[in-house]
Amino acid sequence: MKVYTYSEARQRLARLLDAARKEEVLIRRRGGETFSVTYKTVPKSPFDVPGITTQATTADILEAIRESRSGEGKAGEPPVR
Repeated sequence: MKVYTYSEARQRLARLLDAARKEEVLIRRRGGETFSVTYKTVPKSPFDVPGITTQATTADILEAIRESRSGEGKAGEPPVR
């Protein structure tokens, strides 16, 4: 655990934050108050997925949506249930 004075923390903030990634860091003020700095990761959403590249056009996508909503398959195909 690293301990910085308030003045050191102000002067070396980038270094302090880098150290906080590895271990807890304390900042001590002149009056004796002590504060803890810890690294915190932000959880990602399960919906945060990379996109894909496709050659489908907007018209292709809209046509597929219309077909799926109407219950009709392509020509001669029975509806999917």
